[in-house]
Amino acid sequence: MSQEKVERYKKEKANRKKIMKKQRMMGIMRKTVLSLAALALVVWIGYSAYDMYDSDKERTVAQVNYDAVNTYLNGLTKTEETAE
Repeated sequence: MSQEKVERYKKEKANRKKIMKKQRMMGIMRKTVLSLAALALVVWIGYSAYDMYDSDKERTVAQVNYDAVNTYLNGLTKTEETAE
C-alpha cells in the first residue's frame, strides 16, 4: 500500500466510532421521518374516507321558533319609545 492509503486508513480507524455513531443517528432520523410521513398519509386517507362516509348520511334539521323572543324584543323597544 502507498503511504497515502496507510494514512487515510489510520485516520478512518481513529474516527471509526464517531463515523459509526453518525451513521446510526442518520439511519434513525431517516426512519423517523419516513414513519411520520407514512403516519400522516394514513391519517389523511382515514380522515378523507370518514368525511366521504359522513357526507352521504342524511342530516337532521332543527327548526327553532323565535316568536317568543321577537315578541319580547318588540315589547322592550315599545317600552323604551314610550319612556322617552
